[in-house]
Amino acid sequence: MNSRDFFASLSLIALLGLCFPLLSFAQVDAASNVPERVVWNKASIAIPLVVGEERQVHFPDSVSIGLPQSLTPLLRSQSINGTLYLLARQAFESTRVMVRSETDGPIYVLDISATPGGVDSGSLPDVQVLLQASQKPPQDLSQDTGADQWTSDKRSQSLGYAALTRYAAQQLYAPTRLIPQQPGVVAIPMNPEPVDLVVGGKIEAVPVAAWKAGLRYVTAVKLINRTQSPVVLDPRELRGSWLAATFQHNRLLPAGSEADTTAVYLVSDRRFDAAF
Repeated sequence: MNSRDFFASLSLIALLGLCFPLLSFAQVDAASNVPERVVWNKASIAIPLVVGEERQVHFPDSVSIGLPQSLTPLLRSQSINGTLYLLARQAFESTRVMVRSETDGPIYVLDISATPGGVDSGSLPDVQVLLQASQKPPQDLSQDTGADQWTSDKRSQSLGYAALTRYAAQQLYAPTRLIPQQPGVVAIPMNPEPVDLVVGGKIEAVPVAAWKAGLRYVTAVKLINRTQSPVVLDPRELRGSWLAATFQHNRLLPAGSEADTTAVYLVSDRRFDAAF
């Protein structure tokens, strides 16, 4: 081998030595974006979180999450189109949480925990929850536009109280990028005049928005404490005929404080002014 061939071989080896690590890093980065797949087999699913880092859990269909009261101040949870967005505000021990399918799917059991973030703590991947073949809900076989519209209308009529309430709350509080588009749910005009909704006259109530889904309505009403004492909200003190009433917060601080205002979501079978 002459000297020219020898140095050419050395150059090729050096080039390959540089390329291999780059390829390895690229593979690691790609792998870190792959969701962690879990098949639901009725065993609880562990969902560890890092404080301050949002983690997504994807389900086969739309779901609603029920948080125990102990987790409410520690964990922010949003459910949008089959994806749970979980953000721990503080560290907490493993706590069992139920996640309910809004169609004909199962009730999932999650064991959620949170640990403080550190310098060396990497981002956790999304979690993809899969169903076994025997558990999958029937597929929609609609083919034409008329059938699709019928399916959309039927889904809007089948929305439960929890789904309607969550939809209204997301419209008011969720970031723009997370606001869901629910087929069949339409906004209806509201008169933003104060109403005497809460018995006792301590709370000012102002309707802010309303939506209709099939034969049901959901109305968001802003509640403001006008007294100098904290007030615990009680749905039994609401005037009107409601199918469901859910407070964003059930306790208001005295007037003038940051927590003197909240919202209540009222589900009814008629428009707000007729149900009130």
